[in-house]
Order: sequence, then structure tokens, then C-alpha cells
Amino acid sequence: MNTVHENRRVIVARRPSGLPVPEDFELLPAPAEGPGVAADVLYVSVDPYLRGRLSGRHVTGPIAPGDAMDSELIVRTVQDSAVGPAGTLARAFGTWQDRVHLSEDALVAVAPELDPPSLALGVVGMPGLTAFAGVRRILQPAPGETAVISSAAGPVGATVGQLCKAAGARAIGIAGSEAKRTWLVQEAGFDGCIDRHGSVRDGLRALCPDGVDMYFDNVGGDVLQAVMERLAPNARVALCGLMDQYNQDEAPPGPNPGLIIRARATVRGLIVYDHEDLRPQMEEALGGRIRDGSLVFREAVFDGLEAAPAAFCRLMAGETFGKTVVRVR
Repeated sequence: MNTVHENRRVIVARRPSGLPVPEDFELLPAPAEGPGVAADVLYVSVDPYLRGRLSGRHVTGPIAPGDAMDSELIVRTVQDSAVGPAGTLARAFGTWQDRVHLSEDALVAVAPELDPPSLALGVVGMPGLTAFAGVRRILQPAPGETAVISSAAGPVGATVGQLCKAAGARAIGIAGSEAKRTWLVQEAGFDGCIDRHGSVRDGLRALCPDGVDMYFDNVGGDVLQAVMERLAPNARVALCGLMDQYNQDEAPPGPNPGLIIRARATVRGLIVYDHEDLRPQMEEALGGRIRDGSLVFREAVFDGLEAAPAAFCRLMAGETFGKTVVRVR
């Protein structure tokens, strides 16, 4: 592992075209930091939405060539601060580098019982809050209903499905590999899973004969169209992610609005930052489920800051399983 004397950062060398490749990024010495609390970076969160930022099409703003990559981090402070004494673990948004300087109000302490602490970036972090808010405020599952979740083996999708199951609903996933589909059924408790690379429509007909009452969409594109064709009356749809668009230069056409009208469906966009008020409830509920073993999760951990570009590229190619993080030290 690197020492604290080697303070490096990942910058964008060029705007990706299509699927990102490691050559789109560079690992360079970090400039001298300004004021703030010094902290060593332990984990970097690697997320699909960053591809939208690289394309300049995300609500959180663009990351342009020459800019440093940034996302949520888990850090260990090296000096006393408002968040606690030196050595306190905290999460914060910051650049992908070995050591950062952050304002005190940007730091949020990580619960000491979280093991590993990277869970604060995953199922007890932003992905967990996304799932929790989507289920509670949009899907609102009821016993006997059927929920379909795309990109179901990711940290958001897998959590959505398990929360729907806990509410008495059926959970049907859509995932791209046999290993992911097997895990979703055998470990995460889904009632079935459809091959993303096969006929999604055939899978929906077989596993959702009475239609789809709830759909949590992480991908858009053809999968969204196929599910919308099978919406049951009064269905609820949460539009959360756009994996099918992130690697494209132009957005594809959307689904036929007639499908929404026919089903009298409620369709709502989900932006996690609108639901911060639910974070304490999410942390208590999902943290408790992890501790009692009723919520399962997967992490894809890459070691070393130098591995961050490859980790991001593999995520966007669908080659990672679960929440992707880079363990810096």
C-alpha cells in the first residue's frame, strides 16, 4: 500500500466515448491541499451515476477532462475535528486521492458497529437510502403484489427486492449473468430472475402472468419498455437509473405514454438527495437487518487507488457484482 507521503489523485484524461476504458483516466500527484480537516482515504465509492457526470448529463453536475474524479469516501481523520478525535471514521464527498482536506461540516461520523465500514457507502449508505426511499415512498408494496427490479444484483436493486419481500410481495429480478441470477434467488430470496441478455418479454410473461404491480427501474431503454408493456392496473414505477444510456452519446426514445395511461400507472423519478430525511430511519432499519442476517449484500472490492479506473470501467461494463468500492488503505 502507498504511504501518506504519496498523495495521488485520479483525474479525467479525456471524455469517455461509449464504454469507459482505463486510458480515459490518469493517476497524478495531488496538488497541495488548502485548509480543512486532513483525512486519509480508506474507501472510494464507485457508482454508475459517475458515467452520467462524465457525459455532462447528471443532476449533480459534470466532471470534465482535467478534473479530479470525486464521489463519496470513507476517511479516517488525522486531526481532531467537530466529528470526533483524530482517528475518527467518517463519510464525505471528496476527490479520489490518498489524503484529502475536508471542511468539518462535510464530515459525517460512521457508526462504529458497521463492519466493514464500506457499508456506509453501500447498503447502509446512498444505495441503501435510494432503495429505502423508493420502496417506502413510491413502490409501497402490499402482500401478494409483484415487484420487478432491473439491475437487481446491484446494491440498490438487491435491497429493493428484499424490502419488497419483507412486505409480503413477490420480487422478480432482471440481471445479466447466471451467477447474479442464482445469488438473487438462492441468497437474496427473490422469487425468480430474468436473463437481461435473453428475452425479457418472455421472462416477464412466465414470471409475472398477472402483470407487474411495481417496477424499480435502474436501466431504462428496452428493459423499461418491456416492463411497461406488462404493467398491472394502478402500477407504481420508480425511475432511478439509466445504465442503458450512460455509455451512449445520445439518449434513446422513451416508452409509449399510452402504456402508462392504460395501466393508470404512477411513474415517479427518484433522486436520492431528495430523501435525506429518511436516512436515520434507513440506517436503523437496514443496519438492523444486516446485523440479524435478514438482509444480504455483496461488495466488489478493488485494492489500491491505482485500481480505481479499472474498477469503474468494469462496473460500467457490467462485470462487477454488488456494490463496487476501492480500498485505498
